[in-house]
Amino acid sequence: MIQIGKVNTLKVVKQLGSQVYLGDGRSARVLLADKKLPAACRPGDALEVFVYVDAEGHLAATTQMPKAQVGEIAWLKVISVNYYGAFLDWGLPKDLLVPFGEQPYEMKAGQSYLVRIFLDDKNRIAATAKLDNCVKEEADGFKAGQKVSLIIADKTDLGYKAVINHTHWGMLYHNELFRAVKKGQKMEGYIKQIRDDKKIDLTLHQPGYGKVESLTDRILAELKAHHGVLPLSDKSPPEAIHEAFGVSKKVYKQAIGALYKSKRILIDDNGIRLV
Repeated sequence: MIQIGKVNTLKVVKQLGSQVYLGDGRSARVLLADKKLPAACRPGDALEVFVYVDAEGHLAATTQMPKAQVGEIAWLKVISVNYYGAFLDWGLPKDLLVPFGEQPYEMKAGQSYLVRIFLDDKNRIAATAKLDNCVKEEADGFKAGQKVSLIIADKTDLGYKAVINHTHWGMLYHNELFRAVKKGQKMEGYIKQIRDDKKIDLTLHQPGYGKVESLTDRILAELKAHHGVLPLSDKSPPEAIHEAFGVSKKVYKQAIGALYKSKRILIDDNGIRLV
């Protein structure tokens, strides 16, 4: 079934001059709206295309890819504002509309906002900045230690809210962030825990001993690359440790502790060295 507002893999079913029609063998044909046709345009060729509804209400497709699809959340810039609403740059020639009714506050040209892309009641693609209406607070289908995709949202007194997998809210706490983040930034993270109130705490570091094992290999590699000596001990500043390895001081101490117990390194106040 052809999905509007998403990337579909469709086959060329017919070509009439410069007009190319695509299909999936089950649904209605879709006109390829690109002015410049791709090389693979013979009947039977498969194309990855983004499907939308054109101004006349017909299905159309393009090989150009938007910055986000229906059901996804993205950090997009307002190009213009008129009496219909705000128009966003989302990577396609026709800008994406955020109707005034989908704006919790007045959106301004030149500013960027987190929005979710959706289909309206006429299957037209639009966006909303009212994320609390479509992003869930309570955990559903997640488990501690799970790797997830994150989009950084608003800064709070506790830390940063983040959107998990385009569907749920989570929290990254200030005291566990060892690098700068900014609103709209995409990154990978992990579910730290599901709280009793069903809300989600996040971390940028892989939970459990697996991350320690991975870090020990990196530490050994760095030691070998620096003549068996590194000026980072268990007493070094957290900022220096994070700059070198991108982890917290706690994780670093666990890793060098494991290496010390296995008699692979020695630790002193000035750093560590290979045995």
